[in-house]
Amino acid sequence: MSGLTIAVPRGALFGETLDLLDRLGVDTREVRANERRLVFPDIGVVTMRPSDVPTYVEHGAVDIGITGKDVLLEQDEREVYELLDLGYGTCRMVVAEREGDSAVEESLRRLGAVRVATKYPRITSRWFADTGRQVEIVEVKGSVEIAPLTGLAAAIVDLTATGATLRENQLVEREQICACSARLIANPVAHKLKAREIDELVERIRSLS
Repeated sequence: MSGLTIAVPRGALFGETLDLLDRLGVDTREVRANERRLVFPDIGVVTMRPSDVPTYVEHGAVDIGITGKDVLLEQDEREVYELLDLGYGTCRMVVAEREGDSAVEESLRRLGAVRVATKYPRITSRWFADTGRQVEIVEVKGSVEIAPLTGLAAAIVDLTATGATLRENQLVEREQICACSARLIANPVAHKLKAREIDELVERIRSLS
């Protein structure tokens, strides 16, 4: 990619990101064949958790990166440029609670606040503040769907693509906060020093759609 280094997210976006790189002429066979190896200097690829991509891009360890819009919203303090919606990895950030419950409304009416479990405390805090409601956030790292089922929280804020995981855990979507998808981001300094290379890459990606 003309001397650019790119942070590639492992996990849900990994396969489609590698497919995109293949279409751009990057040979990703080595990446696909090495689950444990993280750095591929011959093709300018570094693989990492999606939540780490903005950190590496901001500090210039890589020129550009791909991560989810949810990560960018949660880490909105990061100094990175969002260049392009890549159109894959589409999902929704939602508020969900147990089927048949109105736990959020009940908590607000009785206590004046609602307890919400989430991996996205900043997004959750902003959403409830913007909608004029008090929220107590319980940050969890694993399966957030457990929280309403065990009484830890009245509701959750999480990503869903099809809603299947919510349904399997007897949860229903009550509110949609935002739509999310994979985004291309750039380091601000690299965006100036390698403007031609980055602009050409953006145009090539656009031409693929």
